[in-house]
Amino acid sequence: MKILVIEDDKKTASFIVKGFKEAGFAVDHVSDGDDGFHMVTVNNYDAIIVDIMLPGIDGLSLIEKIRKKQISTPAIILSAKRSVEEKVRGLQKGGDDYLTKPFSFSELLARVHALIRRASFTEDTSVLKVGDLSVDLPSRRVERNGKTFDLHQREFILLEYLMRNRDKVVSKTMILEHVWDYSFDPGSNVVDVLLCRLRNKIDKDFPERLIHTVRGAGYVLKTPPTA
Repeated sequence: MKILVIEDDKKTASFIVKGFKEAGFAVDHVSDGDDGFHMVTVNNYDAIIVDIMLPGIDGLSLIEKIRKKQISTPAIILSAKRSVEEKVRGLQKGGDDYLTKPFSFSELLARVHALIRRASFTEDTSVLKVGDLSVDLPSRRVERNGKTFDLHQREFILLEYLMRNRDKVVSKTMILEHVWDYSFDPGSNVVDVLLCRLRNKIDKDFPERLIHTVRGAGYVLKTPPTA
């Protein structure tokens, strides 16, 4: 999963970015509203975290602008203001949730997971399954036909991304944008290397391959045909 953090306070931003990266997210960060608006309009995120008080466009105006562009990415508003009126105003502008500072990271993480589940239109996305492969997101347990795998962080992020987009071709650029941050060199071969490592773990010892290369287009994790 990939999120955008729009926060100008360096300490708060570092705290949030570090926490989400450790939780297995790919994270982009900008420190003003104008850059935040640009990032949201040119990238696909699973959620955005927006501080109210920002240089350039303020947080509420930013959310209002992206909603007018029909961008429905779930947004959590961060603010030191605790009044009911401020919370109502934030939700009326298009925010999906409102969290007052100071806050615990565990609460922010839980709220982001809840918003992403809600946006996916499914009751429970904590366990992803494709054929005999399953991924338990909270415990980060990956299992196929009774065999468990120890995946590194980016391998796990990539597998989750492929499973959420099962039977859809995703390009190298899409993988780069989702698994790494926006500043990563698009000319690198890291996608091929990462796919090779992931295949060696979840496909190598099984008769049915799940990850397939689509020449000139990208990669797809296919649902095996039922007998």
